[in-house]
Amino acid sequence: MDERGLRAAYERYLACLNRRELDRLHEHVGEDVQHNGRRLGLPGYRRMLEEDFARIPDLTFGLDLLVADRDQVAARLVFDCTPGGELFGAPVDGRRVTFCEHVFYRYVDGRIAEVHSLLDADAVRAQVRSTGRGAT
Repeated sequence: MDERGLRAAYERYLACLNRRELDRLHEHVGEDVQHNGRRLGLPGYRRMLEEDFARIPDLTFGLDLLVADRDQVAARLVFDCTPGGELFGAPVDGRRVTFCEHVFYRYVDGRIAEVHSLLDADAVRAQVRSTGRGAT
């Protein structure tokens, strides 16, 4: 897949997530997908997303930066949301927070085979700590 096709495939994947079309996840994610070195498989990957959506009902994957080359995608995603309870050990309790994820993907046969993700948990904890109530 060329760079343009890879970028388009990744943007379709994010649109699928943002529309909560998890029944179409198989179109974007391979059966044996790995996340941060763990083999989740497609069912486990879907469960992980379902849990994220349950904890953060207004979760939207905002694309801030995208680099695609051969079979690799690197992205910086921005989240501006209102999680319930705790997030990354911070008592957010439904208050608005903003944080980023830096994520790298490897595609095989047009679908995501590996995901390596680093979330900015410190940003959430700092927001809660500095304001005592999360971002506004």
